[in-house]
Amino acid sequence: MKTNAKIDALELMLTDLRTRNESVRHKAAFRGCQPEFQSLVTELIEQLEHKLNQGKIELRNSIQK
Repeated sequence: MKTNAKIDALELMLTDLRTRNESVRHKAAFRGCQPEFQSLVTELIEQLEHKLNQGKIELRNSIQK
């Protein structure tokens, strides 16, 4: 599949967010904001997945023209 830098960056960001970053999660838990932190991570992942899917559609459409 053909790709571009924006799609690569989005995929890397999603991989990073899905990987448990223990030091960040420990700080969030220590401050009592773990549920809020996880909610923000989930929301960000959903937004990035949407951008990634849109980027792939745009790339596919540009190749087909």
